[in-house]
Amino acid sequence: MEPTNELLPLLIDSNERFRTIRELGSGTYGRVMLALDRDLQQRCALKILQKSTTKYRDFHREYNYSLLLSSHRSIIDTYEDRCFQTTDAYVIVQEFAPLGDLFESIPPQRGLPEKAVKTIMKQVASALEFMHDKGLVHRDVKPENVMIFDADFHKVKLIDFGMTRKCGTYVRRLIGSIPYSPPEVCDALNNDILVSTSMDVWAFGVLLFCSLTGNFPWEHAQESDIYFNEYNQWIQNYQMERRYKLPSQWYKFSNRLMRLFRKMLDPEPLKRCEITEIDKYYDDKWIHDHFNNRRRSSNEDEGVEEDFSSSGSGIECNTVTSSTISNSDFEELTQMMRNSLTGFDNLLTNENQQSSTNVTKTYC
Repeated sequence: MEPTNELLPLLIDSNERFRTIRELGSGTYGRVMLALDRDLQQRCALKILQKSTTKYRDFHREYNYSLLLSSHRSIIDTYEDRCFQTTDAYVIVQEFAPLGDLFESIPPQRGLPEKAVKTIMKQVASALEFMHDKGLVHRDVKPENVMIFDADFHKVKLIDFGMTRKCGTYVRRLIGSIPYSPPEVCDALNNDILVSTSMDVWAFGVLLFCSLTGNFPWEHAQESDIYFNEYNQWIQNYQMERRYKLPSQWYKFSNRLMRLFRKMLDPEPLKRCEITEIDKYYDDKWIHDHFNNRRRSSNEDEGVEEDFSSSGSGIECNTVTSSTISNSDFEELTQMMRNSLTGFDNLLTNENQQSSTNVTKTYC
């Protein structure tokens, strides 16, 4: 039976209950406003979905998933008794994150300290594990969807369940691609993409790379992307125990972390690990000390040995050769990508064009 909006409270004048303060973000889905709940004297975030572009069933799905998941400490709180509709919009009322999103906190070209990234990833991984245990896939894991509540990142929360679907269902493919989309989405030739938890694992791996470097590993996970193609060739040769130079943008990572990346960012979705795999790596060193001065003068890979020590020691990474893209070139591309991220976030799915599902970035 198709859900109806009859049970959702109707506020003719939302200003009677909520005094809007400023806009926090906007996109094709609508906008997010910081507001003061007059009754409770509490700040909150209003996610406003216009009825002209959002079907009630899509709002209803996101709203119910948000309520179901908000019991987890690392997932944004959704206030069931405060959500409402106006004559022209559906409104989800959620808690306000005072320090904005993770994307705004990552220094471009540098990334965050290893300790901070581990603190963040523990919480995001826990939120995704909670979702996966309930048979749900987020499908939009990225820094913009991780909200920050304190300067030390001891409280971060996952948001935006507009793209969340049940594992095992089928969705239409994206128009274009974004840096967090896995190869099976980027290369899809039809509109029947099987939703699986491996999609979130891939996006989580890209999120981890971005948090540690302030760069994207690639623009899109396809052979036409030179950075992804380098990574793909490296991982294929690694799996066949062949020596192949490690792409330069991965040099700073320890062997232990590269082992985790290989498990999360395997181009074959069935070979990817579960999100819980990261639990084995928090005690390991992730970043080489003075990594710029520790490149080998050989053409060796960083090694085919699997049981590296937890200290991150082992065979060092190879030096950059004339055929390897320089870090400066990579950083220049990454900065261009960051500047054009708004364009990526405005990409719509075919599903959205037909059913007005919301897929873009949100700040609530």
